[in-house]
Amino acid sequence: MASSENLKRTEKLQLMLDEEELKAIDDWRFENRMPTRAAAIRELLRRGLLATPHFEEPDTDDASTRDFGVVDEKVRATLGDETN
Repeated sequence: MASSENLKRTEKLQLMLDEEELKAIDDWRFENRMPTRAAAIRELLRRGLLATPHFEEPDTDDASTRDFGVVDEKVRATLGDETN
């Protein structure tokens, strides 16, 4: 984990989520006792980047941003369908 003394965050990222996606992130945050929503999202991004070798490449041919979401059938199954 990076030392907070040496960490300078200078870039802002805007991300639009629907209610179901935000609920899934917030539920994960509280279950894992993360201090903030931003910290939870950073940790989820870190885990996703570390897990990249274990996944197939995404199909990006003719894909739009709507083709990429946070919550899908696999996530719903993992969360016990609590996101509905």
